[in-house]
Amino acid sequence: MLHLLRKWPRAMLAGLVGLGAAGALPSVAAAAPRHHAGYVYVDDNTTGVNTIAGFRQRADGTLVPLPGSPFLAGGAGTGSGLASQGAIQVSSDRHYVLAVDARSNQISVLRIRRHGGLRLVDVASSGGVTPVSVTEHDGLVYVANAGAGGSSYAGFTLSPSGHLSPLAGSRFALPDSAQPGDVLFNSTGTHLVGSRVGTSQIDSFRVGRYGRLIPAPGSPFTAQGAGPFGSEFRPTDPTQLFVSNAHDGPGKGTVSAFNVARDGTLTPVASSPFADLQTAPCWVEISHDGRFLFTVNTAADTISRYAIAPGGALTLLGSTPVVGGSGTGSVDARLSRDGRTLYVNESRIAALGEFAVSGGQLTPLGAAALPAGATAAGVAVK
Repeated sequence: MLHLLRKWPRAMLAGLVGLGAAGALPSVAAAAPRHHAGYVYVDDNTTGVNTIAGFRQRADGTLVPLPGSPFLAGGAGTGSGLASQGAIQVSSDRHYVLAVDARSNQISVLRIRRHGGLRLVDVASSGGVTPVSVTEHDGLVYVANAGAGGSSYAGFTLSPSGHLSPLAGSRFALPDSAQPGDVLFNSTGTHLVGSRVGTSQIDSFRVGRYGRLIPAPGSPFTAQGAGPFGSEFRPTDPTQLFVSNAHDGPGKGTVSAFNVARDGTLTPVASSPFADLQTAPCWVEISHDGRFLFTVNTAADTISRYAIAPGGALTLLGSTPVVGGSGTGSVDARLSRDGRTLYVNESRIAALGEFAVSGGQLTPLGAAALPAGATAAGVAVK
């Protein structure tokens, strides 16, 4: 009975908060694009009306803007960095983009059209102040709000028609000092974690009935370094969690590895944390086969590359400079759907760096320009 939520169809979950009944979810296979490798989306975080930049991925991994991009998101961005991971996501059925509108305290939902273009469907209150990260699994959505007076994790349901509704009893209040930087589900939707950058702690929850969060015994857990930031569960093992530690000083960045128990308790993997010999590792991405981890070192403008052992231990392979070089403000990173290209948001030069991926090696391809006025946060792929 503990994990019924992920077994329910989206329509039943939506019904819990008074939404209308709906049909079965379309299959991911049916939604998959056939004529190219995929699409890439970025939350532009623009002041005034926020926009979402959209790109089509060429066969060689490089990007070309989609017709009509950037697309109106409805809410308002901050016009400055969000210091978070997960500001934009593609829903698990691959039909919608969800993006934070941090200035207007809202979440936007946009429908992904046949050729990758976006159409605004809904703009809803984030349930707090300054939303910075959003995660979704099978119609269940949680948002991390980082603003004073409204810092929290807040839950919603996403209907098959793309509308968000607050999930009753789901709000988990955080102290104003927490500064959450990331919130994410594991691949089975049974656990959710959030990083508290400001207090160097990690929240861990089991997802209970009706999608409500049950804190793990001992949560929040003390991080293994200052400023736990980016987080990701291993795609091939939902019980392994990796968290970057960004604020330990020049050359002292680390990545922690944890085993996640059934009740959500976090236990460090032996020898964790693992040094990356760089400064400010913030954003974390793991290869789809679970064998390699990449973390973006914002202050060093490099990408550290690790091999992941079966038990979760990391071996540092080296670091690769970002495409734009020093001073580019490298932040968010995401692998293409086929896993052959890594895209890195080089925020200060308004560009997405493009890297070919071969195992744990990265080869720069070039960069795609972001729209004028973008202070981009987050990268998502379809």
